[in-house]
Amino acid sequence: MADSADVRTPQVTEQQAREVTERQAREVTERQAREVAEQARESEWNKPSFAKELFLGRLTLDLVHPFPRPTPDEDSRTEEFLARLRAACSSMDGGRIERDARIPDEYVRELAELGCFGMKIPQEYGGLGLSQVAYNRALTVVACVHPSIGALLSAHQSIGVPEPLKLAGTPEQKQRFLPRCARGAISAFLLTEPDVGSDPARLASTATPVEDGSAYELEGVKLWTTNGVVAELLVVMARVPKSEGHRGGISAFVVEADSPGITVERRNSFMGLRGIENGVTRLHKVRVPKENLIGREGDGLKIALTTLNAGRLAIPAMCAGAGKWALKIAREWSSERVQWGRPVGEHEAVAAKISFIAATTYALESVVELSGQMNDEQRNDIRIEAALAKLWASEMGCLIADELVQIRGGRGYETAESLAARGERAVPAEQLVRDLRINRIFEGSSEIMRLLVAREAVDAHLRAAGELADPDSTGKEKAQAAVRASGFYARWLPKLVAGKGQLPRTYNEFGSLAPHLRYIERSSRKLARSTFYGMARWQAALEKRENFLGRIVDIGAELFAATAVCVRAERQRVDGHPGADAAFELADAFCKQSRLRVEKLFDALWTNTDAEDRRTAAGVLEGRYEWLERGVLDPSEGTGPWISRWEPGPSTETNVARRIIDTRHSV
Repeated sequence: MADSADVRTPQVTEQQAREVTERQAREVTERQAREVAEQARESEWNKPSFAKELFLGRLTLDLVHPFPRPTPDEDSRTEEFLARLRAACSSMDGGRIERDARIPDEYVRELAELGCFGMKIPQEYGGLGLSQVAYNRALTVVACVHPSIGALLSAHQSIGVPEPLKLAGTPEQKQRFLPRCARGAISAFLLTEPDVGSDPARLASTATPVEDGSAYELEGVKLWTTNGVVAELLVVMARVPKSEGHRGGISAFVVEADSPGITVERRNSFMGLRGIENGVTRLHKVRVPKENLIGREGDGLKIALTTLNAGRLAIPAMCAGAGKWALKIAREWSSERVQWGRPVGEHEAVAAKISFIAATTYALESVVELSGQMNDEQRNDIRIEAALAKLWASEMGCLIADELVQIRGGRGYETAESLAARGERAVPAEQLVRDLRINRIFEGSSEIMRLLVAREAVDAHLRAAGELADPDSTGKEKAQAAVRASGFYARWLPKLVAGKGQLPRTYNEFGSLAPHLRYIERSSRKLARSTFYGMARWQAALEKRENFLGRIVDIGAELFAATAVCVRAERQRVDGHPGADAAFELADAFCKQSRLRVEKLFDALWTNTDAEDRRTAAGVLEGRYEWLERGVLDPSEGTGPWISRWEPGPSTETNVARRIIDTRHSV
């Protein structure tokens, strides 16, 4: 093959593209970053959304009640697959993964033979064609062996090649790549860069059109590429320079992981998920044919965000599994361990922790099952529900793990390997804390998730009155917005004064849970009023009141979870589930615990230390309290820059990529 320099005719030179991208990265303003994010979000609501209505003060119970469930045929297929998966997982040793910091290749191959890499891929492309509910339950099972297996499968199917192609791929792309993914071609998603996280407007990786537009040349460095070390296929996000014939913008490409110019420069290590194959990937003059562009140029972020609508449910599913295991350990240990003449579980201080774990685990599973089934039915827009599920589950999962360690005491802090070495049951409680912690960062940190949900929650307000708070709006635009706003609020505000939650006999079909539904309805209206008061008070500055918005979102998450447990418990009662009475008990306990959190959040909307915190933080950043740091040693000082700089060019590192399954040579 001729040297690439002999055959390529760049429409924009590599140097020009690099200079433009670097200048854009440096010069991105807050407003520009916001505009990029706004352009990527789905702007239309073509389907109803329970959570969207909840934030507007409307409890649209008919969207989630009766609690949706799979068809008998789907349920049967799911249970048949899960039975085979449980049998396979029962012979896998999670301790081995923890010790070796690697999932054994034979485990990966066995999972591939079961079809685990194609659970959600349609059968016509060689996948199992299972539902989101089935997929969630499968992740719950595999994560019990080790969460790294859950990360492997979810990174492949939730954000890797299969889901973007299902949503936006051409028939040819689906036929070409999906069968390989179903057979076990592990895929990875490459977005984050050393200096780019949740602010994609600063993305520096480029995809320069070459060969008269028949291909693109990729250049850049990607950080934290989950599955990147073992991937066969990649989804790479890169910026196409705008030029004649090219609309440009951040775009998504399917890339063969062994393409010339791709180097996995290192495998990263973390406090948890020790078997995760996460690396740093350099791309230098990587040629990608135009046929591998997913969707159109500039659609990359929108595709990624749409993919995550359902993809985010993987994390709540694994958190629910962690809660189930924590409950089992808490129950067995608290019955066995005796202190002061009684099992520790009978002491009130420990009993409160056990109650929290049990009730919250029931809620976690309810949220996952409800969101997953809503996704499968495709009747509702679940972008807010999925984001709330991810946010709330990741936070609650960490609290459950921390409480389990406390219940176990010194044994909770001790590793499973150390416990086993001295002859005791090898309970990896401390590992649970380490493994769950990343979920508050994965696929959008909790702070970013709150802002994302808050943006959707105030969407109706921005549509009605956005220009009034926009300093760049013209007088004419403000006048038109005032007319729209007056009409919207004249219709909307009166409905927030009174509702079904104030009538003593409403929701009586829920029996003893009816008071909780009435509380949810009243709180939904109070939440909407609070949002309006915040907009009226701060107007354009509301977006900078991140703590206020975060509390608004956290209240909504609690109300969503409380609704899920009520409708699920009622479904179990109607179905004659053998645990229906116990489900009502758990739902009642959860709603009472949740109510305390909601009331605390409502109080904190207006009574807080936000202003003092901003001033103190500013003082810290200015060095005002630097004297307080004296008297300690910083072992990290002098070890390297806070953020590594990268320069375009060939890699000087050893390629640590490896292949477990190569589907190109399999039948």
